[in-house]
Amino acid sequence: MTPLEAIILGLIQGITEFLPISSSAHVQIAQEVFGLGSLDKAQLTAFIATIQIGTELAVVTYFAKSIVQILKSWFSDALKPWKSQAPDSKMGWLIIAGTIPIVFFGLVFQDFVEVELRQLWIIAVALIVFGLLLGFADRIGPKTKTIRELDLKSGIAFGLGQAMALIPGVSRSGGSITVGLLLGFTREAAARYSFLLAIPAVLGSGAYQFLKSYQDLPADLLASTIAATLVSFIVGYAVIAWLLRYLARGSYLPFVIWRVGVGSALLIALSFGAL
Repeated sequence: MTPLEAIILGLIQGITEFLPISSSAHVQIAQEVFGLGSLDKAQLTAFIATIQIGTELAVVTYFAKSIVQILKSWFSDALKPWKSQAPDSKMGWLIIAGTIPIVFFGLVFQDFVEVELRQLWIIAVALIVFGLLLGFADRIGPKTKTIRELDLKSGIAFGLGQAMALIPGVSRSGGSITVGLLLGFTREAAARYSFLLAIPAVLGSGAYQFLKSYQDLPADLLASTIAATLVSFIVGYAVIAWLLRYLARGSYLPFVIWRVGVGSALLIALSFGAL
């Protein structure tokens, strides 16, 4: 993988990680379409895990003030009765509870996901089906609840939506946002909690995969990976800031159209043997 190819993949990761269009799908499609990153499986695992850490560090940076408040409040109030806990302490518990589904299903189905599901046919169908589900949820959801109205049941429901992203093409943010919209949360509230919810899961899995496979990266590829991670961090931060401003007035329809368009184009390419 050349430095330019690594930076292109880092750019794609940064753009797509927080939009509900599936970063893993777009990175894999880019590899196939443009012939980027001819790596063996171990090297590819280490590369993708590292650039995903870059985008999650963008979330941590963007929400740093909120995260500090949540942690301080949680360590102060976590063992108090639920009703007497401060909202930030409750948010800490909600993030923990919402993380459980993806950890459980990720551990149970890890080999199946990494071997059986990472196929372009599955990605194409998932992009279309879950794109339409996102559009349906955005259309019928009342969009009246704020993030302060989250409770334990809705937090776990968000987590189950996030866990659906183990299927390539679903999108971590797309799955949880879809659930949030169906539960009646505003577009911005669903996105904000989705971003916070992803932090422990992605940083945990990314660090695990990186520590397990970083030794497979030769020195030149490691340098390219660091450059791609920096790009994914910068671009990811900009996308978060833009998306939250956009959702204050815009809908998820453009992302639905994009998902259906990319998924349909991928199905056509696969049917005609172009990929």
